[in-house]
Amino acid sequence: MFQMKWIAGIAFAAATSVLFAPAALAKKPAAFANDDEVFVALREASRNGDAPRATELASRLGNYAIPSYVDYFRLRPRINAAGEQEIRDYLSRYDGSAIADRLRNDWLLELGRARNWTLFDEQYPQFVLNDDNQVKCYALMSKALKGQDVKDDARAVLVNTQNYGEACPALISTLVQANQFTLDDVWTYARMVGESGFANTLRRMAPVTEANENALVQAFEKPDTILARGPGGNRASREVFILALGRSAKNDPSRAVNALVKFAEQLNEREREHAWAQIALQSSMKLAPDAIVYWHRTNGTVLSPDGYQWKARAALRAGEWKLVKSTIEAMPPSLRNDAAWIYWMGRAQLAEGNQEEAKKLFGSIADQTNFYGQLALEELGRKVTIPPRAKPVTTEEIAPMAENAGFRRALKLFDLNMRFEGYREWNWELRKMNERQHLAAAEFARQKNVLDRMVNTSDRTKSEFDFTQRFPTPFRDVMHAATERLSLDMAWVYGLIRQESRFIMNARSHVGASGLMQIMPATAQFVARKIGMGNFAQHQVNDLGTNITLGTNYLNMVLNDLEGSQALATAAYNAGPGRPRAWRSTLPRAVEGAIFAESIPFTETRDYVKKVLSNATYYAALFEDKPQSLKARLGTVAPKGYVASDLP
Repeated sequence: MFQMKWIAGIAFAAATSVLFAPAALAKKPAAFANDDEVFVALREASRNGDAPRATELASRLGNYAIPSYVDYFRLRPRINAAGEQEIRDYLSRYDGSAIADRLRNDWLLELGRARNWTLFDEQYPQFVLNDDNQVKCYALMSKALKGQDVKDDARAVLVNTQNYGEACPALISTLVQANQFTLDDVWTYARMVGESGFANTLRRMAPVTEANENALVQAFEKPDTILARGPGGNRASREVFILALGRSAKNDPSRAVNALVKFAEQLNEREREHAWAQIALQSSMKLAPDAIVYWHRTNGTVLSPDGYQWKARAALRAGEWKLVKSTIEAMPPSLRNDAAWIYWMGRAQLAEGNQEEAKKLFGSIADQTNFYGQLALEELGRKVTIPPRAKPVTTEEIAPMAENAGFRRALKLFDLNMRFEGYREWNWELRKMNERQHLAAAEFARQKNVLDRMVNTSDRTKSEFDFTQRFPTPFRDVMHAATERLSLDMAWVYGLIRQESRFIMNARSHVGASGLMQIMPATAQFVARKIGMGNFAQHQVNDLGTNITLGTNYLNMVLNDLEGSQALATAAYNAGPGRPRAWRSTLPRAVEGAIFAESIPFTETRDYVKKVLSNATYYAALFEDKPQSLKARLGTVAPKGYVASDLP
């Protein structure tokens, strides 16, 4: 999935030389062609924390089309110094808007850092989205300081180690002091943080772990030094040793295994289980054949969310359905109730002959229009079809969408390629709408040629469907010509584009991929040369016809390179052709495509393959007007010796 780069959009004034000028010259203000350029520069100054620059640029935009954003970008860089009344005035002036909720989010973070619980507690109930993990940690911290029991709520929040920041380690410390968390809890989260690779967070947790901060950092940065010394005599040093095992296994699992075997007698039984879990997780993410052996040595120890999932994936690859079942049963409810693990639990029940229980599980997700809903449908003996189309929305239903102030702001932001802000505005309005209005909003997006919003908005409906909105086919004549020439499955190509760019013509990823089919510069040059596209210049990659020609040819090359497997070729399109070859070579046996997809070690690629092939199955159902099989599209992936690909 692509990620948009932040736009610079600033025109710089030409350098000027002045004869006989004083030593210190005042800088001339940058020249801007219009207010939109000033606004883009204002956003950049605000993001860079340049308060004086933001104030100066905002002063030029007295009558700009979206004043709430002008005021936000002016205020945001100095929110920690702004007066309470100024912030209250902003929140009052733009009450009920997406950007006001965003400012409240920013303010709550500052209030939490300052431990201003009086103001925090007043403002937190008004934070509508409540989607910031640090704010949630501060809220629980405030409650704990008032004597409330929040340990269960804290555990639900603290599983997301990616967004700990300052707040979540502070919450852990507060709960320890309040006797709501034990040292066992502390080390559980320290290991999770270590698994995730967040060194700064581990530093913040050092005081409450009772471990030496330098030792923690060394376990993270130079784990083999810790392993050479052994576990030590107290709990803190043994836990540091376990952390070091996980970090060492990330580079070389066999070295970590040797260290654990050498010092195993110096650890108690529970510590050995934690240690094997650290090694098993990293081994699983490397698709090492021995990973399943290490998981068996963890017994029933409590794992991180990643630990549970990779234990189940290793069991799937090994065909150990009993272990798949017991691992899913041990997962916390938030994981166990995810469609993926409901499906695999159904498969595990089926493998043990529990057909009725399996049918119940498949039936509970078969109405979901996603990868696992489609697979569950097939397990129930049905194929993937397009649901009946809802009654078309009328002109009268669409009219309010054109008058919606939030949608108008979103469209303006999209025009400026400020997609992050535009998405927030658009989604803020959708919160208030029913399914019929979602279909109308999606149709309005179609009329405005904002196809990514049409797709995402229509995707929200649960009982009324319009798959022409969810799975659009723009530029079909160009696409048909390109795919027919190569005998390439057009449904698959559309499924890939839907995931790559959501039909945004000028989409550009954080790594430099461009256009509808998100082609990297080196790949574009390679394909252009291979197909004899003379005089190709890099700027042409966003041209519709050129992008589709290059993208379809490259996809066809990858497909042929991987023996016609759409599962492997889809992974290759996202991660490069060498990686799926390497992943396939580690398989202990031939596996169904769904197991291969589930055990892809890159999170982005794993999600990508599932979504592209799910999309392609629906597109095929639309094009052919007959039921389709996702399982057939996934096929089987068999182990094969790794051979490097010549493709970029």
